[in-house]
Amino acid sequence: MPLSFATTHRRKVAIAALGALAALVCVLSPLAARQTQARANSADDSAISSVCPVVYPDDQSPAARGYHYTFFGNAFFINDEGYLLTVAHVLETFRDGGQPYILVNRPNSPPKLLQVTVIAKDLQHDVAILRATPNPFAGKYQVAFLPLAAAPAVRGQSVLALSLHPQRLQNAYSFDSTREDSSPGTVLSYESTQLEKSAPAADVFLLSHPVVKGQSGSPVLAVDSNAVVGLVEGLWLRGTPVSIAKSSAQTGATPGAAIPIQYALALLKEHNVSWRGVKNDSGRSKE
Repeated sequence: MPLSFATTHRRKVAIAALGALAALVCVLSPLAARQTQARANSADDSAISSVCPVVYPDDQSPAARGYHYTFFGNAFFINDEGYLLTVAHVLETFRDGGQPYILVNRPNSPPKLLQVTVIAKDLQHDVAILRATPNPFAGKYQVAFLPLAAAPAVRGQSVLALSLHPQRLQNAYSFDSTREDSSPGTVLSYESTQLEKSAPAADVFLLSHPVVKGQSGSPVLAVDSNAVVGLVEGLWLRGTPVSIAKSSAQTGATPGAAIPIQYALALLKEHNVSWRGVKNDSGRSKE
């Protein structure tokens, strides 16, 4: 290769590398954004095993790809006794009968459907407690549970929403792999709204990240502590949160709405269900 050609080639490579680096700097600077994303990725890796899709099997016998099912949203484990939290509207379809299930991952095996019992629902604040049967923490399942924050989320706080959903929403089977969604963002503000007809108003906090179909019931984690500060409720449209399951709108310009974890803590205390807090605040059912 002639020297002039090699020199030209190196210059082109250097220019391309500098251009890529400049673009990367434009996207990832300032430093705080990079640090937030790194912490978010760490939280994602350790916490996604706590999240389970809430589903209903559409048939009674498995096919080659497992059970065909309908997907409704997400729930997440809060202790090693098999208890989970979700938003109550995910369970609306089961009010008139029908057995809800969760789809739980297993190491080196396809996911498996487990029945869940509805322990309690608070429709005013749109939270619900579930319990898996059998307890996956006593078996060979790939599961974890999340700590719950004692302090409420605050405006400007960096948060991360985690969710799972089937690759094909309209044609999902239990043996198929699920897609993981990690949505970093910030808390924009608190708003007051009516979550249930004829019920008093309740607080929600708005999220900067785009909320998409299937994220209802997903945990919203504080990036600095990896503790849950809320549950994804839906899209915030004209002052009212709209369930993702009922809306086709998926625009990044529309903020998401989340249920503050304080409402879930009150329901857990009422039913004497334990949870894990952060640091020394562990194994408690009451503050």
